[in-house]
Amino acid sequence: MVELTGQNCNFCGENKLTLREEEIEIPYFGRVFVFSMECTACGYRKSDVEPAESKEPCKYTLEVSSEDDLNIKIIKSGEAILKIPHIITVEPGPAANGYVTNVEGLLERIKNRITSSVEGEEDPAAKKKAKNLIKKLNKVLVGREPLKIIIEDPTGHSAIVSDKAQKSKL
Repeated sequence: MVELTGQNCNFCGENKLTLREEEIEIPYFGRVFVFSMECTACGYRKSDVEPAESKEPCKYTLEVSSEDDLNIKIIKSGEAILKIPHIITVEPGPAANGYVTNVEGLLERIKNRITSSVEGEEDPAAKKKAKNLIKKLNKVLVGREPLKIIIEDPTGHSAIVSDKAQKSKL
């Protein structure tokens, strides 16, 4: 791992930014570079995963139907679109992060995103909708409700590592 400390943070201007880069091998996926930035002064954080070799655009679809599926590994690049029909669509943007997780971790991320989106919200309908979405995700997490996860990546840098996942061209 390569680590540079004391770098200038573009957000707060302090020389408290740490940059990290590591090359790792992910089974079924190949070599990737994991990048991260973290500022101890302002708390800014960003991470991304980029493959060492180029790939074709791809789309992965996974039907989550049991608790066992919660352990399926997910690799999502910062350029990928994440879709969970009837729940959420997460579009990439300048602040988008790449990450490696599993289905359970992804659903927890989505729950946190939904919760934070309604913090301070005055609209009772928006709060009720968020509560119902979180209920649905909790049912999936205990194996009582199925769910579809779709990842569309124009760079081909994402993957769902499972025989259950369907891969197609984008």
